Amino acid sequence: MTSSRITRRQFVAASASGLAATALGSVSASAQNFGSADLIEAAKKEGKLVYYTADFTEVEQEIIKAFNKRFPFVKIEMVRAPGGQLITRIKTEAAAGKLSADVVNHSDRGLMQDLQDLFQDYAPPNAGDFRSDVLVSPKLWPRSTLGWSIAYNTELMKNPPKTWMDLTKPEYNNKQIGQVVGPSGGTTWTRVMFERQVLGEDYWKKQAATQPALYPSGAPLSDAMVRGEVSVAVLLYNIAYIKKRDGATVEIIFPPDGVPLNFYAAGVTKAAANPNAGKLFLNWCLSEEGQVFQIKELGYLTALKTPPLNPPGYDPKVVKTWAPKFDEYVKLRSAWLEEWNKTYGYRQ
Repeated sequence: MTSSRITRRQFVAASASGLAATALGSVSASAQNFGSADLIEAAKKEGKLVYYTADFTEVEQEIIKAFNKRFPFVKIEMVRAPGGQLITRIKTEAAAGKLSADVVNHSDRGLMQDLQDLFQDYAPPNAGDFRSDVLVSPKLWPRSTLGWSIAYNTELMKNPPKTWMDLTKPEYNNKQIGQVVGPSGGTTWTRVMFERQVLGEDYWKKQAATQPALYPSGAPLSDAMVRGEVSVAVLLYNIAYIKKRDGATVEIIFPPDGVPLNFYAAGVTKAAANPNAGKLFLNWCLSEEGQVFQIKELGYLTALKTPPLNPPGYDPKVVKTWAPKFDEYVKLRSAWLEEWNKTYGYRQ
């Protein structure tokens, strides 16, 4: 089978059956349309890029490794920091005229929209395949899409919660449940909005009454669940998925009463010393090949209008996804997070 004869249907079938890597291995870079021959050649001459990200280090390392299987000539120097710290670093460097990043990928679209003037005009070859309603700027693209889930340690929890409302039941009292604090970043703010707008204004009060254990981010919470410090964890699916994939006694549920989605924003900076390598990297990440890798291997979802496949355990016929209205995402944040902090007794 030549690369030009691999149809979309065959590609999706291969992905779903675990044969995506085999199929992709025979598809040329030009057939996948990661960029023009001139762009690829220019990226090869640059040979490197500096990448700022708010996503998890382990996850980004796997994405970079997969990209380098396709384009081994681009070496990526990754700078990873929590969302707020990364924004501060970008602002500080930009103010001094010393922004080092070629590419930035961030979990908070609102904060990135405020910085859009630092980014150059950029769109991937398959720009028309993405949902337009999740774009906050024509310069910034949803490289990553994350969905919230309920995970639990199967050795400790024999009657796990199956819906968000189950997390308010007294049987899960006394720190059996682990939660990421509301102000931790854009992904958690999305979850907090969903809880209030979809589950009801009294949901926080009911859930806080179970006295959940609070964690600064998903990484320490997922580790605590694996160690048995909490039995149940409200986590982004991709974080729990990697634990399960690597052998931990973890099961994950997409609650049928809704899955809040958080769309990242990624772009190439105007200050980029390696703009062609940066565009090639994002082109691959946003391509069907890149999105399939993130879904199949890392438990991400996608902002593509037609998902090439779904992560394990996700049935779009059963599960409803939810995304915040962007204007509300921006204007409601401060007041609602202040109220969330009071309800859960959290002090920053």
